[in-house]
Amino acid sequence: MTMEEEKKIKKRKPRIKCNYRVQLYEDGKYHWMYDLHLLKNPSVLIDVYKMLGITMVIFFFILFVIHSCSEGLNVETFGTVINIVAVIAAIFFVLGLLGYLLYAAISGWVYTVHFILDEKGVVHKQSPKAKKVAKRIGFLTMMAGLLSRRPSVMGSGALAASRTSMSSDFSVVRKVKALRRINTIKVNEPFGKNRVYVCDEDFDFVYDYICSHCPKAKIL
Repeated sequence: MTMEEEKKIKKRKPRIKCNYRVQLYEDGKYHWMYDLHLLKNPSVLIDVYKMLGITMVIFFFILFVIHSCSEGLNVETFGTVINIVAVIAAIFFVLGLLGYLLYAAISGWVYTVHFILDEKGVVHKQSPKAKKVAKRIGFLTMMAGLLSRRPSVMGSGALAASRTSMSSDFSVVRKVKALRRINTIKVNEPFGKNRVYVCDEDFDFVYDYICSHCPKAKIL
């Protein structure tokens, strides 16, 4: 195939310029944009704290087992572990909030998403602006890891910079939950969680569409 033929094929592909209402386009898929106001909608921050909470619980049990083996299983050991975990949890709570506010400020307090919906699944794509923000934050994280000589931090920074989209396969989705007050639909797979944001006018349509195409999902 020549370069001219490739250019002609590319020209034939429909160009998607979607707006903030859900619409069916020439590619046979529904597209829409959504501006998530990071201070008004706390769903992202809540997810961050949920992950921190799970981490702290795991850390507590590991630390408790270690102290119990070395110092014996008693009330004093339990109190010591509780104090250690509480201090670390408080530090992570503050750092999580500061990190979220920093991200929100760099993003202009708005996270713009492009959604693509069809019978097979839904794709959550960052807007060009959000991609730039993610790359900046990822680069700063990588530099912090390099300066502190921590490969794990560098790796997380590289992952943050490269991951600009998330997709959900309806055939493996296990739970769909509507949070109408914050215009959010949770689409959860066994090893992945997606968040679909949609305006009030199209919320019922998108929610019903997703529910009807997830045969194994628990509908909430």
